Amino acid sequence: MEEKDQKDNGEYTGEIKGGLRPSMKLVIMGIVNKRAKSIEVVLSSTPQEEDTQGDVGLQLKVSFSDKAVQRNARLAGKWGPSENTLSFFPFAPGEAFKMEIVCEHQQFRILVDGQPLCGFGHRFTPLASLTALRVSGDLQLTKVA
Repeated sequence: MEEKDQKDNGEYTGEIKGGLRPSMKLVIMGIVNKRAKSIEVVLSSTPQEEDTQGDVGLQLKVSFSDKAVQRNARLAGKWGPSENTLSFFPFAPGEAFKMEIVCEHQQFRILVDGQPLCGFGHRFTPLASLTALRVSGDLQLTKVA
């Protein structure tokens, strides 16, 4: 995956060369906007935002009003049940963060600033067909790798 340094906006779409596989790690670093409402991270089989039929292996939606991080997946155009359980809410307006998404055999493990935040069991296989990473929302991205 090519490294990308984007300081100017909170929108990023990148290709994961060869798709995801266990033991791969994606790193997203950024600064949350002062009046942030939400941040979204999507791992999918298609990079286009408009594509409502593409498979999504992981959608992470950070909601600042609810202090929640919702996880979900979309298979064959249908969203599954979302998961919301969190041990803590690591994001704060105006603060920098480092999110790591670790692809394991059974699940994605999500860490923020080195602390385990949550996991999300794989609903979508093969993992290798997840070739697009999209980050959007109320943040300034400093690094995606």
